[in-house]
Amino acid sequence: MKRQTAYQLTPSIMPVVMAVAVLWVIQSAGVLFHWDVSILGVVPHELTRLYGIVTSPLVHGSYEHLFNNTLPLIVLGSMVRYGYPSSRGKVLLWAWLTSGLGIWLFGRESVHLGASGVSHGLFFFLFTVSLLRKDKRSVALMMIAFFMYGGMVMSIFPRDPGISYEAHFFGALGGVIAAVLYWKRDPKPKVKRYQWEEQADEEDPVIGDLWQQSPHPDQSATQTRFEHDAQHEQQTHPYSHRHDRHYH
Repeated sequence: MKRQTAYQLTPSIMPVVMAVAVLWVIQSAGVLFHWDVSILGVVPHELTRLYGIVTSPLVHGSYEHLFNNTLPLIVLGSMVRYGYPSSRGKVLLWAWLTSGLGIWLFGRESVHLGASGVSHGLFFFLFTVSLLRKDKRSVALMMIAFFMYGGMVMSIFPRDPGISYEAHFFGALGGVIAAVLYWKRDPKPKVKRYQWEEQADEEDPVIGDLWQQSPHPDQSATQTRFEHDAQHEQQTHPYSHRHDRHYH
């Protein structure tokens, strides 16, 4: 049986889909049993709601809120799991906890819910780590993420009073910190060299490095003699190459 490598797409997607499905189960249970899921949110500066730093990404204000977060979580989470198998858990932890802690310390007085801070952390990790690593896989993942969710760059600033930009900002900060800390943890993909490239690097068995050597002595002497004759011709007949000029 062939051993599976760490970089595989399907094993990267399925755990993320299952995790997001849990969020839908929690939201549905809250609606069906009339639970006040906002009790799991984080409220800034309240010690009794400090647990919300951990629990707030698990609950959402509505199905629409959860729906808007579902696809970014699946796409960006799968990218991080696929491209960075050695550091993906730490990236998620930094995005999750930094978002919640930042809200508790600096957020507006309100109940903050939702996993958008986590998705912003994943996006900014992909963006920052590609700038640090500069390998093909990282750049390709970043380009896909930026094409789909480049608007997250602007959503870390205040726009809508009903949207927790604090969660976005501090989640993004957690992603950047994770990128700076762990960008060397995952090995870069090997650069494939084709046979014609290897042959081009080898010296020709006949020519060798003759092309790098100085010109033949006879050729050099002939060229010097030709230049001397041309200079003597110019001195003897200074006007032989002069052209008439007409001004209008």
